[in-house]
Amino acid sequence: MGKKKITIAILSAIVILGVIYIPNYLKIKSLARENRELEGQIEQIKQVNQRLSEEHQKLLSDPLYLENVAREKLGVARKGEIVYKVLPTQEKQ
Repeated sequence: MGKKKITIAILSAIVILGVIYIPNYLKIKSLARENRELEGQIEQIKQVNQRLSEEHQKLLSDPLYLENVAREKLGVARKGEIVYKVLPTQEKQ
């Protein structure tokens, strides 16, 4: 009888410890995965920030680049120039 009680006590202790620690373990794993995802997003944002910083420097220091951007994105023209915009053809349905 003593051996049976010890076995039941050990199994009960294992079950109790499992009930206590398994949810916490799963939560830690979930938070670690979320952390990795957020670190990836941070890295992507850093790369975008670097590209924007480089473009900002070009706009401040390179007048030819600034002119090119103004022409392409804003449709700016020099005095006497005429800007033509070619619209894409619409397909007949």
